[in-house]
Amino acid sequence: MKYHLLESHCIFPTPDIIKIANFYKHKMGFKAVQYMDANEPHICLYRDKTEIILTKTNGQKVIPNRELYGYGYDAYLSQKTKKNFKKSSSTLMLK
Repeated sequence: MKYHLLESHCIFPTPDIIKIANFYKHKMGFKAVQYMDANEPHICLYRDKTEIILTKTNGQKVIPNRELYGYGYDAYLSQKTKKNFKKSSSTLMLK
């Protein structure tokens, strides 16, 4: 029997998970579910079939892969049709 991977979740450490969750919620249309009373406080962000997990850094600096290794991404989100994604992301006016 072959087993197939179904999904992957991005995990982003950040010093201010509430601020970042609000960005994803208000600018990118994600639903935010907070688990602040858990042993490891975090916020899960949901949109379509995508889940992003925000964790607290406890004050450590977050270093993006591009800065740390000289290339690469911290995450890559894809959609079936690029045309629709371009259209929806351009209306978000992300900065």
